[in-house]
Formats: sequence, structure tokens, C-alpha cells
Amino acid sequence: MFTFVVGIDTDEDRATAQAETIASMPLEADDVTAVLVHSFSENKGGGTVEQVKSVRVARSRLEDAGIEVTPEGYGGDPARAILNVADEHDADQIVVAGRKRTPTGKVLFGSVTQSVILDTERPVLVCSGGD
Repeated sequence: MFTFVVGIDTDEDRATAQAETIASMPLEADDVTAVLVHSFSENKGGGTVEQVKSVRVARSRLEDAGIEVTPEGYGGDPARAILNVADEHDADQIVVAGRKRTPTGKVLFGSVTQSVILDTERPVLVCSGGD
């Protein structure tokens, strides 16, 4: 079994790119599982991960490709959530979606992708959606 841990934010284009990249890999779909991780910065309304449209989009695309999907929602720091789930599932690879930011933006706001890459020994695949 090959396990991907996929960090899904709220951007549907990035979620689609991540799902399509995984679905196009030369692996037997029935030997692949994808754990979709979404981190809520605030969840005062008690929403679930299944209510996040980008998670539903990625899940649908992966399931259409015959890949088993498990969505998981967490609160707090997205990078830490992704890394913790990767450890819990002993992931073979982490898949994140990068976005274009200026160097100043990265310094001021940090980068989930950068944190994941720097804080894991696991292989990390970075996808980007849109143009």
C-alpha cells in the first residue's frame, strides 16, 4: 500500500492539481490511499472537513481514479497538521500545493509548503494549480 498525505487548503484549482497529479502516477490505484488533510484556522461553526469544497473536489477526482480517500480535519497550524498526519499514517509521500508569493510575503506570512519541506524526512511533491 502506498500512502499519500495531501495538504488541502481552500483553493479548488490547487486541490484539483494535487488530485490529478496523484491520479496520473504510475501506481496501481487499488494499492494507493490518499489522506486529505485540511487545517481549520477557525472553526467556530463546527464545520467538518467534508464541508470544504476543495476537499470534496480532490476526493471526487481521486475516487474516480479508484484511489481510497480518507479526509481528516484539524485545527491550528497547517504545516504541523500535515506533518503529524504523515507520521500517524507512515506516509510514503506528502503532497502540497504551492502558491506564488513574493520573498517579502514569505518572510511576513511564512509558507506551509516551505515548513513541510524543511521539517520532514519524507519525500514532498509540490503541485500548483491555475496558470
